[in-house]
Amino acid sequence: MDRLELVTRNVEEVVTMDELKKLLEEKAHPSVYVGYEPSGNVHLGHMITVNKLIDCQNAGFKVTVLLADLHAYLNRKGTMAEIEKIAEYNKRCFIALGLSEENTRFVLGSSYQLSPEYEMNVLRMACDTTLNRAKRSMDEVSRDAEDPHVSQMIYPLMQSMDIATLDVDVAAGGIDQRKIHMIAREQLPTMGFKSPVCLHTPILLGLDGTKMSSSKGNNISVDEPAESVTKKIDKAFCPIGVVENNPVLDLFKYHIFMRYPAITIERPEKHGGNMDFSSFEALKSAFAEKKVHPMDLKKAAAKYMNMILEPVRKKV
Repeated sequence: MDRLELVTRNVEEVVTMDELKKLLEEKAHPSVYVGYEPSGNVHLGHMITVNKLIDCQNAGFKVTVLLADLHAYLNRKGTMAEIEKIAEYNKRCFIALGLSEENTRFVLGSSYQLSPEYEMNVLRMACDTTLNRAKRSMDEVSRDAEDPHVSQMIYPLMQSMDIATLDVDVAAGGIDQRKIHMIAREQLPTMGFKSPVCLHTPILLGLDGTKMSSSKGNNISVDEPAESVTKKIDKAFCPIGVVENNPVLDLFKYHIFMRYPAITIERPEKHGGNMDFSSFEALKSAFAEKKVHPMDLKKAAAKYMNMILEPVRKKV
């Protein structure tokens, strides 16, 4: 797999592909960042972007993780003291998931976001951004989308300035970050900063086939006990032969095959014996053709996910 394939695998959108190709041609070690609100348990939703950062790291990128404590505060995720503790927990989880501690720059947002220069740049951007544009950009990520607070209108402007201040070439995040990233791409060049390339990962369904939510219990925390992971996957939505919007297949696509080049579906000899797969597409086809039963798929998913998450349970 070449650098471009590694950086773009499992990505829903690249803005723009031509810019990314040019960046990879011109720089041996471009830079990429993801910002995370320290606001609770690290779960599979976070893990998708961590996986993408690992891909980028393996492709020679310099990686920055922004622990966005002030963003979390503006989005009403707790007191600064509470958020600071969660930020340190997040960092330990990300390292345990496979980010190189030596080659990853972890930055706390409040370490620079209260500087006069940063605040002046945010105010400059505020002068050129309409309230409607700021609100629309927050619709997917705001806790109070129906009745937003003024603090949440500052959020996308700060996120744009983070990209400039951290001096990164690529901004990565879930597709829900797209509108914020588009503000950055349009506004930063007018202020003398470079426009970032953007990598957007998909937003996956929860294990029950509905919108992912910790309150529904349809998600998995990366430090969750193995028994709980197995139980949740065993109950997951996984209709026989259905490959679209299948959360168990998503575990293989976005997490398991990212770390294991080949996997084994274990089955009793009376049911045909074990089946080996060296690609997600091969597994997906076999499941669509009903050659793999949902229970066997779930059993394998639980086995591999627990192998992936075991270092997190040990370290955090």
